[in-house]
Amino acid sequence: MKLILRCGGILRAGPERELVDDYLKRANSLAGRCGLHSVTEDQVDLKKCKNRQDETEKLISQSGSSTQIIALDERGKALTSRQIAKSVTRLRNDGCSEIIFLIGGADGFEPSALPAGTIKWSLGTQTWPHKLVRVMIAEQVYRALSILAGTPYHRD
Repeated sequence: MKLILRCGGILRAGPERELVDDYLKRANSLAGRCGLHSVTEDQVDLKKCKNRQDETEKLISQSGSSTQIIALDERGKALTSRQIAKSVTRLRNDGCSEIIFLIGGADGFEPSALPAGTIKWSLGTQTWPHKLVRVMIAEQVYRALSILAGTPYHRD
């Protein structure tokens, strides 16, 4: 199974870029031990999109039939790191070929454009800058894999 961070917008050089790259590198070092193929980032340029509908459709356009989309949305369910790890395990065991963690544009997602079965998760009730959301989900993916691999990174 692949884990993909599909992000609206392009994150260029800077501290956030370095953090995302670091967490993805760490996650990939654990992926095989957790029965996963890879952890990648897919940046989607949304500049030519005219509205939230166009942005959402562009972000989901490359999703396969056995893909689970997890949209990061302030109205989504907040999970603990252990719950995230359990969700990844459950989806892997259920035969899901990839999980896409979806970060939308500045105005979020058009709900009617999200496919049926999309799961919504929240990283808290606060509003976060997109650059930080990308860092936070990259870290949580790494943390989930470290929990599954039994490393000492996560402490309860």
